Amino acid sequence: MIDDERRLSFVNFGEIVASHAEAVAYADRYLTVPVPRRFRTVVTSAAGYPLDQTYYQTVKGMVTPMDILDDDATLIVASDCSEGLGSDAFRTSQRRLIDEGADAFLASLLEKRFADIDEWESEMQTKAQRAARIRMLSRLGERDRGLTGVELIDSVEDAVRESVDRSADNAVAVIPEGPYVVPLYQVGAVPSVLYQKYVELSGGA
Repeated sequence: MIDDERRLSFVNFGEIVASHAEAVAYADRYLTVPVPRRFRTVVTSAAGYPLDQTYYQTVKGMVTPMDILDDDATLIVASDCSEGLGSDAFRTSQRRLIDEGADAFLASLLEKRFADIDEWESEMQTKAQRAARIRMLSRLGERDRGLTGVELIDSVEDAVRESVDRSADNAVAVIPEGPYVVPLYQVGAVPSVLYQKYVELSGGA
């Protein structure tokens, strides 16, 4: 693993499942943020340049906040996407997702012995879409916009305002580096410093 300055931070080896679990446990210490409530308005990103240059990478930022999404939530994503959708394989996968619909697309995955390249990211998108209404600000061109399957917006500020009005809940969770932060709802959790700042600013819990 490398840190945010691309310095080596963790190396392990061994049996593949056990070594993967060890790496996940290590990363969990730095990525997981306990949050003692859920939200109906969540704003996130794809962590900025260079990670947010494609929609493929952007989907990762849609998945990490899922545990703190309340019922009927709106997930607002800001991502540049100036290089477009991603690989040709991902484009094919997204076209299938749009043409077939989420249920049929997921069913088709279960019929395969091996997954196609990059279609797992389309599967991850369906998980996020089942959990929230997804609205995204990006620079995607017309050729790619229709293959996202999410609602494209012109303003994060307007989207936040509309979500707050729609939900009648002025609490907003903001995750500046979406793919690198995993907020987890935990009853009675000791709030993180970031959550405490939210409480101070909002004047409530």
